[in-house]
Parts: sequence; structure tokens; C-alpha cells
Amino acid sequence: MALTPENDTEVLDTFLEAELNAPDEPSKTFRIDFNQYRVGNMTDRKEALKQYITKAILTRRSYYRIYNDYYGCELWELLGQDVTDAFIDAEIPRMVREAIEYDDRILSVTDVSVTRNGDAIFIVVNVDSIYGEVETEVTI
Repeated sequence: MALTPENDTEVLDTFLEAELNAPDEPSKTFRIDFNQYRVGNMTDRKEALKQYITKAILTRRSYYRIYNDYYGCELWELLGQDVTDAFIDAEIPRMVREAIEYDDRILSVTDVSVTRNGDAIFIVVNVDSIYGEVETEVTI
């Protein structure tokens, strides 16, 4: 009598084939008004993806227990530190890419542009997604 199961790949192959042929899940979520700090109605597809990008950038990574360690942005650790402007300009695009690239709807992050004006940081993110090209603007 063996202690380990026999190597039966037929079950695994069936499971993987079902996963590949599964229909896309809806991306419906509650709409967040970031200016009014309100939640209401529903949003889907491109608008839901834009909302995800904004929320992922604005959320501090590994700070809130409700999110796993992959969700959020490390940008908050950089702000207020005694580092050069060149370092900040180089790190912000990398941190933004790392914050949003984990979503299955995003195929690639095509461009991240950063403009700083005093204490404000304006970030424009362009991604190639399963819904097409999506541009999102975030102000910190």
C-alpha cells in the first residue's frame, strides 16, 4: 500500500482545460467617488479598472490588514524622506508599476508619467488592458 497517491495527470489536465475555457468574470464593483468620499451605484469594465488603479496607488502597501501584501503602493514610504529629487523621479514610476501590475485585467503598463508641484504629485498611468487602452490620473 502506497502512502502517496498515484501520479494521475488526467484530473489536473481536465481542471486546467476548464480554467482556460472559463468565461470572463464580471468586474463589477461599487463606484467610489474619491472627491466626495462616497460609495454608490456600480461600475464595470474600464471604469472599474481605472478605479482599481487609483485605489491601489492611494492605498499604503502592507499597512491595512484587510489587504494582502501585494495590494497597495510603497510610495508612502518614500514621501517625506531625505532623498534627492532625481531618486524620487526614478522611484515613483517603478513603485506605481509594482502597485498595479498584479491585476489580471492589466496586460502591461505602457507609461507612467509623474509631475510634481510643491507637495502635490500628479501621476498619469497608461495601461494596456483586456478592455483596451486605459488612462488614469491620480493626485497625491
